[in-house]
Formats: sequence, C-alpha cells, structure tokens
Amino acid sequence: MDKEMEYGKDYKFIPVTSIASGLGQLVAPDVYCYTNQVVNMCVVGTTDHFVLIDAGMPRSSDDILSMVEEQYGNGSRPKAIILTHGHFDHIGGIIELVNKWEVPVYAHELELPYLRGEKSYPLPDSTVEGGMVAKMSPMFPNEPIDLTNHVNPLPPNGSVPEMPEWRWIHTPGHSPGHVSFFREEDRTLIVGDAFVTVKQDELYKVFTQQKEINGPPRYLTTDWQAAWDSVRELEKLKPLVAVTGHGAPMSGKELEDGLKRLGNQFETIAIPDYGQYINKNNLH
Repeated sequence: MDKEMEYGKDYKFIPVTSIASGLGQLVAPDVYCYTNQVVNMCVVGTTDHFVLIDAGMPRSSDDILSMVEEQYGNGSRPKAIILTHGHFDHIGGIIELVNKWEVPVYAHELELPYLRGEKSYPLPDSTVEGGMVAKMSPMFPNEPIDLTNHVNPLPPNGSVPEMPEWRWIHTPGHSPGHVSFFREEDRTLIVGDAFVTVKQDELYKVFTQQKEINGPPRYLTTDWQAAWDSVRELEKLKPLVAVTGHGAPMSGKELEDGLKRLGNQFETIAIPDYGQYINKNNLH
C-alpha cells in the first residue's frame, strides 16, 4: 500500500491577508495570476492543457479548486503542479489538490528532501531587520511536508514538464532549490520569491499591496549571496513582465528599472542590516 501524503505537524491556517486576496489577472494570453491571501500562484496554458505553478497558503485548496473551475470550466484539472519552492505558503493546498486531481508534482531536486518528509527548512528568523510579518514568522509552519512518490525532480536539461515553451532557472538563496520560469518568446518571467514586488516583512504594506520591487522575504532567506546572484541572473533575461510570489505583477519600464536597481543595490535594498543569516563580510 502506498504511503499517504501528509503535512507537517505544525501545519495550520495563517491569519494574514491582503486587499488582493481572491483576485486574479491575465499577465499574458495564457498566464493567469491568482492571489490567495498574501501569495500568488499562476495557471499557465489553455483550457485543454494547463499547469498550476505553486499551491497557495495552508487550507487554501477549496479556493484554488474554485478558481481553476471558474477560469477553465467544471471538472478541469491541470496536467501537473510545478513548484517554485516548498515553503509553506507555496504548498499550502497541495495534498488536497493532488488527491482531487491525481496529477504529478515537480520541483528542483534540492527541494525534494523538504517535500518528502526528510528535512525541515531552517527556522524563520524573527530577529531579522523588518516589520511585523518578520516578528510573526515563528508561527509559520516549518516542518517538512511528505508528498511521497507524488513529487518528482524537474528535468536536468531545464525543460518544464507540460510547459514546452518554458525553461526553469535555478534561483537559489531564498531556498536551496528555488526555481523561476522563463518564456523567451514573450519574455514572461514567473519568479516565485527570488524577488518580490512588495515589502513582504511589513504587515501594512502586505495588506495594502503597496508596490515596490524588493529582494526575497527576509525572514525565510538564508543565503543572501546566492539570492543576490539569482537577481543578477534574472535581470540579464530582460523580462517584459514578471509575476512574483508576493505583490502585484510588474512589467515594462517599471520592471526594467526596478530590477536593474535591485541588482545594483541589492545590499542596501534587500539585505537586512542584522539577522541570524546575515554575514555582509562575505558578500560581493
């Protein structure tokens, strides 16, 4: 008998939200961005062939199912669920969705220990420079989810299952196996948390979705040099539109200028002045 999937013992609903929760928008003809509480996910594809990227906050599966059926029709299901990474706010509804849809899950091989019940992520850093969300971070689920044999490594050649026009890019720093997705044809970028467009550690800015390009959420980022390198790599792509894991999608000159500024001034914009995972002596 196959082992049942299970969340970590600390899995629970997190009472934070934003004015964008429950709303969605097309950012490309076949890319729909949907906000669940304070996190974004994407549906990529057409009615008869689409995938879901990321799986929302804890206890979010009913909202995600309703969104998919509203956008793609009753009984619709994706070909796969593909993860940017495995933090709690990106896999919150995944077990119920996999049980309902019976579809495979894909993530970078370095994320698999956190998705197969083998390893916990480092504890959130509530001491990091930042606002109320950072101070709340110890309440966030941290124990590993176990998707058993339902999760598979992304192909090593950079291709993305069921997304033939896209490639995945390893963008570590926020987590070891964090990935972003890029389509060269229209230069659409799905970022996850490699960078975000809201100051994610400040509760008021999260609630109001005040737009500003910033580095990855501070309280869960453990390798700031890798995070900086990842932003530099993404800036080289010259994306025309970007969907981030937190905050509103960004495009055009606003994205170009903001991403260039972030890459050039990452140490002062993104990296906290203090915190458990900060060592500015090793940055370059």
